[in-house]
Amino acid sequence: MKGFWIFAIGAVAGAALALLPKAAAHLHSAMAAGAANSGKPCLHTEEKFSFLANAPLERVAPLLGAEKEKLWAPDWNPQFIYPLPANDQQGMVFAVQHGHLRSVWVNTQFDVKNGQVQYAYVIPDALVTLITLKLRPEGNQTKVEVEYDRTALSAKAEPHVLHLAEQDRNSGPEWQAQINGYLDKNKAAGNAPR
Repeated sequence: MKGFWIFAIGAVAGAALALLPKAAAHLHSAMAAGAANSGKPCLHTEEKFSFLANAPLERVAPLLGAEKEKLWAPDWNPQFIYPLPANDQQGMVFAVQHGHLRSVWVNTQFDVKNGQVQYAYVIPDALVTLITLKLRPEGNQTKVEVEYDRTALSAKAEPHVLHLAEQDRNSGPEWQAQINGYLDKNKAAGNAPR
């Protein structure tokens, strides 16, 4: 019986992942329709940054999973919903508290071998965010490109989306310092990422 429930949960999660592109298209259409009804488009921002991580791709890419990010990002504390116990894998679902607000995240791509990672998250009635990470080897280092696409779900959320976009634009040095600090510390100790 336990095997049936594991299969059933896996089937539901798989179906949800298969439908994610359709759901995203539907959400985009619904937001566009809402904007058309109000006469004003929803605020949308796109910000990119890149940095070099001081390790090969196979060491860096796993660190961009929600669970492994806790190793290098001091305030990162995702609460896993799926899978349990927490494990970085495509389709992981987790929540993150933002003060009095809570976002729900879904990993849409976790291909560490090819350096492709993507997350989508929603803060209900506030914003939708898509985070796309592309990694490529550069000798013994890894170039990490990060793009944040944010869309306000209400006029009230627009100032917050603009504030986040400014933070996104300037996040490269912080990410680089945190990841390289972790990599350097573990290199000196002779440890691989846990």
